[in-house]
Amino acid sequence: MRQDLLQSAIAEYFAPWVQALALKVDSFDADSVTLRLPQDPQLSRVGGMLCGQAMMAAADTAMVLALINQFGEFRPCTTVQMNTSFLRPLAGQDALVQARIVRAGKSLAFGEIDIRGAQDGKSACRASVTYALV
Repeated sequence: MRQDLLQSAIAEYFAPWVQALALKVDSFDADSVTLRLPQDPQLSRVGGMLCGQAMMAAADTAMVLALINQFGEFRPCTTVQMNTSFLRPLAGQDALVQARIVRAGKSLAFGEIDIRGAQDGKSACRASVTYALV
């Protein structure tokens, strides 16, 4: 799957408020996709820290793109479970959101997401997810 096709999927399949996050496909391989979430004051809370809601939305979006990459096409899906741990604040830099497919079956898919600082490479958030493939 080409990077431009993954990027265009954001405009095609996601709500306008998700598109407003300005996520960019940074890289991808056979079982993962990494998005760049630009630093933006509108996504920050007191102290310039990236808010958790933006991280969770970016994580969910990255995993759907990883599924598109895995299957070679969009398959309707819905988030069943997302377990998120916030490890440290992320401020003053873009975030890299790497979603990795652990297993994708006929009706369920499982994944892991790591959100880290684009400059320092330190993990700020980890999530595990389950999706129903409908």
